[in-house]
Amino acid sequence: MARCTLFNSHAQNIEVTSPNGLVSVAFTLTGNGVPTYAMSFNSKEVVAPSKLGLELAEEHSLLDGFTLAATECSTFDETWQPVWGETKNIRNHYNELLVRLQQDETGRLMNIRFRVYNDGVGFRYEFPQQEKLVYFVVKDERTQFAMTGDHTAWWIPGDYDTQEYDYTESKLSEIRGLMKSAICDNASQTLFSPTGVQTALQLKTADGIYLNIHEAALIDYSCMHLDLDDNRFIFNTQLTPDAQGNMAHMQSPCHTPWRTVMVADNACGILSSNLILNLNEPCKITDTSWIKPVKYVGVWWEMIGGGKQWSYTFDLPSVKLGETDYSHVKPHGQHPANNENVRRYIDFAAQHGFDQVLVEGWNTGWEDWFGHSKDYVFDFQTPYPDFDIRALNDYAHSKGVRLMMHHETSASVRNYERHLEAAYKLMNQYGYNAVKSGYVGNIIPRGEHHYGQWMVNHYLYCVTEAAKHHIMVNAHEAVRPTGLCRTWPNLIGNESARGTEYESFGGNKPSHTTVLPFTRLQGGPMDYTPGIFEMDMSKVDPNSHSHVNSTLARQLALYVTMYSPLQMAADVPEQYERFMDAFQFIKDVAVDWDDSRYLEAEPGQYITVARKAKGTNDWFVGCTSGEQGHQSVLPLSFLDSGKKYDCTIYADAPNAHYLTNPQAYTIKKKVVTDKTVLRLKAAPGGGYAISIKERK
Repeated sequence: MARCTLFNSHAQNIEVTSPNGLVSVAFTLTGNGVPTYAMSFNSKEVVAPSKLGLELAEEHSLLDGFTLAATECSTFDETWQPVWGETKNIRNHYNELLVRLQQDETGRLMNIRFRVYNDGVGFRYEFPQQEKLVYFVVKDERTQFAMTGDHTAWWIPGDYDTQEYDYTESKLSEIRGLMKSAICDNASQTLFSPTGVQTALQLKTADGIYLNIHEAALIDYSCMHLDLDDNRFIFNTQLTPDAQGNMAHMQSPCHTPWRTVMVADNACGILSSNLILNLNEPCKITDTSWIKPVKYVGVWWEMIGGGKQWSYTFDLPSVKLGETDYSHVKPHGQHPANNENVRRYIDFAAQHGFDQVLVEGWNTGWEDWFGHSKDYVFDFQTPYPDFDIRALNDYAHSKGVRLMMHHETSASVRNYERHLEAAYKLMNQYGYNAVKSGYVGNIIPRGEHHYGQWMVNHYLYCVTEAAKHHIMVNAHEAVRPTGLCRTWPNLIGNESARGTEYESFGGNKPSHTTVLPFTRLQGGPMDYTPGIFEMDMSKVDPNSHSHVNSTLARQLALYVTMYSPLQMAADVPEQYERFMDAFQFIKDVAVDWDDSRYLEAEPGQYITVARKAKGTNDWFVGCTSGEQGHQSVLPLSFLDSGKKYDCTIYADAPNAHYLTNPQAYTIKKKVVTDKTVLRLKAAPGGGYAISIKERK
């Protein structure tokens, strides 16, 4: 039964606790009828009394003047199975409090629904059908998250257009002073405050409690950021505005996304939480048999790291689709998306058991695609003269491989929607079942942001339309995910963070991959594109001075620590051919799981996780470490008792270091059981990967 207690009827205070009794939320109407909540964990306050409400563009905002009309308490407990995921089964168990409020002066109704889990809280605003509030515009959301001290935070700058920043670890009081150094250039960025940060935000209190603030089920609303009042340590919600400066256009009955606070006394508790997924609606796709996890290679790193071109020619200062005749221009000879090279990747994929081959730069229009706010920039259908779309797809299918489609929109969203149906039909015609889309640059319609309500609706529109065509979507530069992959599991991946590509743009911090699972990955998987084996980028492109801040062994570990059902072996085939013994792990590692065990973790320092491959008794372990390295003592107690396993350990060599000796690794084999304890060391910026297969 739900624990829901009215503990002071005069002050209208209500408390609801989690099923295990450790997490509690107290709701209060204070002062002039101001909705307020507070949150406790294990009898300690973790969110101090914080105000709730919405400022509207019209007269009479939904901030105060409320009275309590009614409360409803309930409990819910189910176990559901994701189409793909970290575990085969997910328990969704919570106690719920629904607070029905009425604003006396206006007669408007606003409900606040709280769901309290053993690992955190989700709450949202709901607006029932009513005559006094039908169409309304949100000018500002006034949700607060009042912290109880100067916590340590792992944060990136608040931005309406990008999350592609390295994480900074600091006290809350230090964010303002560190903001300038935390900002790097991006193709589209709009910062909003010297103390603004993005969610998911990972925090740690002085007494060792881990908190994580995010949102779930972001639909028909704008993305939430956080603006810190660094005098009082209160985070105020900052929504992404539209071109008119408004935050959301609403029509009742409706509701906002869930605002979420995870809590745990161990970092592994945050990583293993399913709170975000559980707050999303169940799957809406009846037949999901066509949705399959994907391991792929692709024509990509040659351009990102190798200095080659997406374009076909240097002869065209501008392109007009349907008018420009590519048969009359001189190819520049630096276009990797050509028939011969793509066949090479197809052969490599077929030889080594990969599912798909991504090809970027296959379609006309790349000569003037960026920086011109160009509307009609791509048609997503016309290939360059050196890319025979039918022949290449036929060749791939003959080898048991598919090509993966690429749709870069150049942020011209109206143009993408203009062509979307024809583009998806083209994919159906040639047997593509997955697309990597991109939104590089400033959004068209001009004035809109990547994370505003208009764009949030666009991203979901692409996913739902893709589902009608049995197409899986991997959207880059889109809004960071909020668990919608439960409802629409064809949303198989996103970028929405600083990925491997930045290793060729100056490098990521060695600690980056020890933070992302606590932050960006909380809402859904990331197409991080790991697997880079050559760390000195000058050997790939003599004009590059970048360095991949990772050891080779850590690159293997990322296939386990960075959960995703979509995993790319991102380097070029010739680099893998140099290290075929290490490449074996990428070939072997699964992309879908029956079980996941987070064994040890500390944000910014290390993460070690073990995962059981779907439908097998095989396990894979990965460890990623920060700049200090990490020493692990790992009991293999997750293995079945009484069974023996063949264990292959891919580890940093004793003299490995991400800067000075990144390609130094060792491979050792041994027989293990559930009684085995492994002692392994990850080098600075390093890690290890382990394959554990049951002996037959």
